[in-house]
This record gives sequence, C-alpha cells and structure tokens, in this order.
Amino acid sequence: MRLVIARCSVDYAGRLTAHLPSAPRLILVKADGSVSIHADDRAYKPLNWMSPPCTLKEGSGDDAGVWTVVNKAGEKLIITMEEVLHDSSHELGVDPGLIKDGVEAHLQELLADRIETLGEGYSLIRREYMTAIGPVDILCRDADGKTVAVEIKRRGEIDGVEQLTRYLELLNRDPHLAPVRGIFAAQEIKPQARVLATDRGIGCAVLDYNALRGIEDDKLRLF
Repeated sequence: MRLVIARCSVDYAGRLTAHLPSAPRLILVKADGSVSIHADDRAYKPLNWMSPPCTLKEGSGDDAGVWTVVNKAGEKLIITMEEVLHDSSHELGVDPGLIKDGVEAHLQELLADRIETLGEGYSLIRREYMTAIGPVDILCRDADGKTVAVEIKRRGEIDGVEQLTRYLELLNRDPHLAPVRGIFAAQEIKPQARVLATDRGIGCAVLDYNALRGIEDDKLRLF
C-alpha cells in the first residue's frame, strides 16, 4: 500500500463530472490497483475513488505532479499535486480476513444448512466462497439455477451493502457464475441499508436466529 499526503486538487471525468478544490488530503494506492482520496473529517468513506481494474500514470516533464487514473470504462480520476508532504509504501501481505463474531458465524452455518429457507429450490454451492477481495459468506443457486451471493450480518447497515456490491461486481465477471444477484441477510436491517440495497437490485432477508436454530416455527422473511 502506498500512502501519499499532499495538497492537491482532484477532477473526475466519467458519467458525471466532479471537482475537489485544492486542500491537504490522503491518497491511498492499494495493491489491487484501487486509488482513493480521503479527507480528515468523514471516517472511512473517501471523497473520491477509482475501483480496480484501473491504471495509474504519474506525469513527467510539464505534467509532473499530475496523476491520471483510468478504469476499464475510460473514466478518469485526475489528481494534481501542488505539494507532497509524505509519500511512503508498505507491504501488508495477505490479509487473513474478517473474523466474524459468534452470532454471525453461527447464522452463516445455520443458513447454509437450511438454504431452502431463502426460497423453494435453493441449493448451496459453498460457504466462504473466496474472491480476490475476500470470502462471500454463502454462494448458492436459486430454483432457476441462477447464482446468488449472500452476505450475512447480525446488524445490517450500509457498509454491508457496499461490501456485497463489491463482491457482486467481481463475481459477475466470471462467465461460469454470471449473472449473479445478491441477498443481504441480517437479524436487523437499517432503513438506509434497505433503500441502498433495493436501489442496487439486491434483495434483503431478515434472519430469525431462533427459527434457524429450530426453536420456533417462524420462517425467514424475504423482502
């Protein structure tokens, strides 16, 4: 990972255009090729970013200090450096991934064992299906044989929807799996997360932990 702190301006040119005026910012360049620009006042969410696959070209000569990031759709993120305050690279190695708490891990196990509760005719492909950016909780097929990726959380928030969106983007590049749709499953789904999921064509499932354990007869509810 490369970390650059610089006074810079940023221009995005694609389906829309956006401009960030000059200010000190953190620029992250990750091993997967992604580039993101961060301020110091909004937690984890970047001001602008380019997801992989994309290429980064650093200018020279008259264009020294200008970074141009281009993705496969031809969209551009142009970063104009005015002053570089810090520039370092760090080898992080392979990340072991998120270790889920006991409830999330058990929900995944229970739902995999009772995958038909997502719908009649569903069948399990596998749990923890590995992708380049981490494991999908459950990969399964619906009654029509279409691939479905399921992300499981105890508490469903926007972060989880974003995570599933990234998985779906990768999975849909695999011709052996595509088309792949998503289901965001949690014991509780926040309204904002439900709205975002619906907007992206992702289904939502409210999980009843006790019902999955066989303590109650209530069925899992799909919305």
